Amino acid sequence: MPPSPSPGPLKADLIVDGLSEIATFQGPPGPRTGRAMEEIGRVEHGALASRGGRLVWVGPSHRLSREVRLLPGARRLEYPGCVALPGLVDAHTHVLFAGSREDELLRKVRGESYGEIAASGGGLFRTVRETRAASGRALRRETLARLRSMLRWGTTTAEVKSGYDLTYGGELRLLRLVPGLARESGIRLVPTFLGAHAVPPGFPGGRRGYLRLLTERMIPAVSRRRLAGFCDVFCDEGFFTRAEAKRILLAGKAWGLRPRIHADEFAALGGARLAAELSAASADHLLTTPPQDREALSRAGVPGVILPLTPMASFSSSRSPGRELVDAGVAVALGSDLSPNSWVESFPQAIAHAVLSARLTPAEALTAATVNAAHALGLSSEAGRLEPGRALDLAVFPVSRVEQLPYRFGATLPRAVFKDGRPLTGDPGPGPFP
Repeated sequence: MPPSPSPGPLKADLIVDGLSEIATFQGPPGPRTGRAMEEIGRVEHGALASRGGRLVWVGPSHRLSREVRLLPGARRLEYPGCVALPGLVDAHTHVLFAGSREDELLRKVRGESYGEIAASGGGLFRTVRETRAASGRALRRETLARLRSMLRWGTTTAEVKSGYDLTYGGELRLLRLVPGLARESGIRLVPTFLGAHAVPPGFPGGRRGYLRLLTERMIPAVSRRRLAGFCDVFCDEGFFTRAEAKRILLAGKAWGLRPRIHADEFAALGGARLAAELSAASADHLLTTPPQDREALSRAGVPGVILPLTPMASFSSSRSPGRELVDAGVAVALGSDLSPNSWVESFPQAIAHAVLSARLTPAEALTAATVNAAHALGLSSEAGRLEPGRALDLAVFPVSRVEQLPYRFGATLPRAVFKDGRPLTGDPGPGPFP
């Protein structure tokens, strides 16, 4: 692929060279569906140049010297035999919580389901109790450690949901932490309000009372304080019905919060169909979504976010329907679902399982983890591609071809991760960075 044309030599203060391959994902704006998900914009034996943290040139190394001029004090970094990707974009996480639930693995091994563990006061509700009890300092410390690990594995943009407090003040507290966590971690964080994660046990007024709290107090407060741009709901058996989810999401839309929905993970309650009806930002999970509802997502242009590690973490016999969604024409995006139930900080693991269990091709999985995930988060113009004019968010992996990322799963810690043109983790090359 040729670099973007320019009238003369471009000026750069950073060169990243010696790469065996670059997956640029350059192309038309918007999400990719069908065969377009295979188009990764591969540049062999490539290099990139940036200035002031923004990409100015990408192309074959042999054209670099005549098309790019280095500014005084510029830095040239060499990563021979490595591949470069846009910084990875995680479209679905629950990274903001306190505590852990490792002892529940034994209950899963013995056959208890996610719903049964939650109904007994464990699972989600246990994390709610531990998050409520945690000080702000402890909650920041625990979450920041997870975010920094995500960054080391190549994630430079991630969605982060509330949902582990389920009180008015507690949910606002969680969302207020997000901007500081973004600054401290270096990851661009996209906040989503998930007060509709579950109805807290013993809530005064029961389900109806909690729905009123969500729609009449929580959602307006989140909107007025600009704490999130999205409103999510867990529409599934034992959590919120389709009618309840619609009421919550319509309230969110009325207050300017775009809908997202946990849809059809355990039972086909029509969550995906509701996402299509409301033109949601995304429908996520989709393990039991019937073919006609996948087609409805496609017609409505609603991205489907697959979370291929979650069924395994829940000891489910289901698998994420990545192949089926692509074949139905849905723009498939990828999320880790990092949470106490599926604690995965390595997004390359999610990419691998998007191939190994969800049956995407390697190129489709990488598209889902970059271009399409950025679209699902409303960041199509900012993340997920390596194009001149965009911030240089970059992950450099020590493999010779991009297809080796899902093939050598668990063995591909990035050699370096850049955010806005600066190496935040890994090997930035010798000498001080200007």
